[in-house]
Amino acid sequence: MRKIVAFEHMTLDGYVSSGKGMGFEWTNRAYDDELSTFAQHIQEDFDLPVYGRETYLGMAGYWSTQPTEESTDVEREHAAWVNAVPKIVVSTTLASADWNNTRLVRGDLAEEFGRLKETEGGTIAIYASPKLVHSFLALGLVDEFRIVVHPVVIGGGTPLFPAGTDLELDLLESRVLSAGAAYLRYGVA
Repeated sequence: MRKIVAFEHMTLDGYVSSGKGMGFEWTNRAYDDELSTFAQHIQEDFDLPVYGRETYLGMAGYWSTQPTEESTDVEREHAAWVNAVPKIVVSTTLASADWNNTRLVRGDLAEEFGRLKETEGGTIAIYASPKLVHSFLALGLVDEFRIVVHPVVIGGGTPLFPAGTDLELDLLESRVLSAGAAYLRYGVA
C-alpha cells in the first residue's frame, strides 16, 4: 500500500506560506547547497507529485522551462525527474493541466486518493499546497509529514496545521543542517 506524504517547508512559527507572491520567499535564508542536496534524500521514494492549483501553477511555470545553462546539477536532475514523472493537480477551477504528464483531479479526494493508495508504486507526495494538505488532513489521508523547518518567524500566513487539527505523530527521522534549518520526518501514529 502506498502512503501519502506532505512535503513542506515551514517557518519556526508554523507557517508554510506567507501569502505574498509564491509564499515561500522566507526559505532563501537557509536554502543552501546542503539543503538542496539533502532534498534529494527527502524525495527519493516519491513517484507521484501532487499539487494544489496555486503550487501547480508556480511549479509548472518554473520547472517546465528547466534546466537552463545556469542550472546546478541538482536542479538538472530534479528538472529531468519532475518533467517526466506522472503528476496530479487538484483543482475545481483549472480548465486544464498542460504540464507534461499531469492529470487534473476535481472530484472526490477520499475516493480518488484512497484508490491510488491501493495501487502499486512509490510514495504519493503533496508538495507545499497547504490548502490541499488541510483537505487531506480533514479526510485522514496524510500518512507522513516531511518538514524542513526554517530559522525564520514571519508572524502570519497559512499554517501547516489548521486550528482544530488533532494528531499524534511518531518521529521517524531528523537532521539539523548547517544553515540552521532542521528536517523532521513524522509518521501519523
